[in-house]
Amino acid sequence: MRSYQDALAYSAKWLEIIHQDSESIDESTAKWISQETKHNFVNHFNAGWVNYRKSMTEAGDYGAVEWRGKGARFFDPFGNEYLDFLGGYGALDLGWSHPEVVEAVRAQALKSGIPSQELMDPLRGVLAKLMTDITPGDIDHAFFVASGTEAVEGALKIARLHTGKHSFISTVKAFHGKTSGSLSVMGKKAFRAPLQPYGAQIFFVPFGDADALERQLEICETVGIDIAGFVAEPIQGEAGAIVPPDGYWPRVREICDKFGILMICDEVQTGLGRTGALWGVDHWNVKPDIMMAAKSLGGGVMPVGCFMGSGEIWKAFEEPNPFMHTTTTGGNPMACAAAIATIQVVLRDKLPQRAAELGDYFIGQLNQLTEEFPGIYEKITGKGLLIGQHFIDNEVGYKVAAGLFRRKVLVAGTLVNAKAIRFEPPLIITQAEIDEVLNRLRDTLKSVSAGL
Repeated sequence: MRSYQDALAYSAKWLEIIHQDSESIDESTAKWISQETKHNFVNHFNAGWVNYRKSMTEAGDYGAVEWRGKGARFFDPFGNEYLDFLGGYGALDLGWSHPEVVEAVRAQALKSGIPSQELMDPLRGVLAKLMTDITPGDIDHAFFVASGTEAVEGALKIARLHTGKHSFISTVKAFHGKTSGSLSVMGKKAFRAPLQPYGAQIFFVPFGDADALERQLEICETVGIDIAGFVAEPIQGEAGAIVPPDGYWPRVREICDKFGILMICDEVQTGLGRTGALWGVDHWNVKPDIMMAAKSLGGGVMPVGCFMGSGEIWKAFEEPNPFMHTTTTGGNPMACAAAIATIQVVLRDKLPQRAAELGDYFIGQLNQLTEEFPGIYEKITGKGLLIGQHFIDNEVGYKVAAGLFRRKVLVAGTLVNAKAIRFEPPLIITQAEIDEVLNRLRDTLKSVSAGL
């Protein structure tokens, strides 16, 4: 018969550590936390995940473990300080544990956490109205979930219900999540192929090539394949911060209207100021039919995402079955409180404008480095504080990322472009912190260049 005594003791020990002042961890406890974390990840989570992230295994006897953070900096259990220029892949736009978001969640948790689902909980309606107020075009409805991939799933589902069509067009090197529906429109075959078929016809065209989209739609029309919508990121994130030509999105809008399909914009990574505008599509003044948001919407404190559309599209969820799409925990009061506080901070502190100004400065400085180290870089791409460093090959990119980590700067590669390393810092980053990272990057590049 199974005994739960070990689980009781183990959970009690961790709860004691959780409640301890995070800045007063002694060295022996820090060593135990580090060793235990690595052991648990390897034996009970995903050993391949740990081995792939080589910075963890290069941290010496005690694997790299994040413990606490504030602003654009985080600390391991030993108190070592790192500059965070990854920003949780876009989830930490407000930095680590933003006090206003934390306090909103704390206050709401004392009232209610998970709703009954039978009655109306106020904050879900409040957040839906706020999303209506800040999104472009005719969007006036929103449904809340707990992650970006769920938002994509919901968007695909309502697009199919609204149009009565089943197939989609996506873009090469697109990233939309890893659940089955989201994977079906992912532009990286290595992730998509092992789980095929997905039960729909999905076509892929090069990102930034509106003519290719139009040709694909003409072919589909000729052979009688009905397309529900075109799904794309305004700026491709995982592909390495790829910005399309200026005329691309206005032309896409025209093409979608011409063929009677939905324009579906995945703003999971680009939304809420990351690219220097509140929404990525705002750079081209286009109006999507359906949009998705997540990552930064929870302020780096709570998981929350959403998909949005017009009242006309939303009828597919309301008639004849208003329970066609539901969730038990998505859009719970704590998550909504976090999102409401996040929107307040983003708008009040003008974070999109801040991202635009600091991004222009950062990209300008990085372009100077490409001239200084021509044998390392291929190019710099991006907009705002979504920036891609493209290196001459995968190995050089890894050496730069590892070199920065040794110099206490966290960055990461991308899942669909092995040669690209991202800079995606919190939007509350300062120019002084950017300059410090540039200094450490230059030192890293000198070391890498000397070894080539």
